[in-house]
Amino acid sequence: MNLTNMFGDFMKKETNISKDKGHSFEDYFKRAVNPFLVLLLLSERPMYVYEMANELEKRSEGKYCLSLLYPVIYRLVSQGFVIEGEKLISNDNRVRQYYKITSEGLDYLNKIEVIYKQMTETIKKICEVSGGNIQ
Repeated sequence: MNLTNMFGDFMKKETNISKDKGHSFEDYFKRAVNPFLVLLLLSERPMYVYEMANELEKRSEGKYCLSLLYPVIYRLVSQGFVIEGEKLISNDNRVRQYYKITSEGLDYLNKIEVIYKQMTETIKKICEVSGGNIQ
């Protein structure tokens, strides 16, 4: 599996970094990983967007913050990996649109989880050989 399959156009954009200084490595990394994390959360139970963002922040001890999950959700919906679930009114009168993972979404999650694990192990090995300190 090559990096382009994992990160889409990431590598192409990264080579043009001098032209596109508006995005950091972290931005591109999150763009690639966010669908995986959203599907991972939704594989546990239906959630609304704000709840997902809070859950990611909580599980990462504040190190992984997302403010723009709606584009990720809309893309996953358009791909058939996520569907809208029920709408509930919260105690403070806010409408909570819940999202659920589909069976296609679960299949896709299983595939990208394998790719993610392979990629992280491969990068870790490369860093070790290069004298990096990635754990």
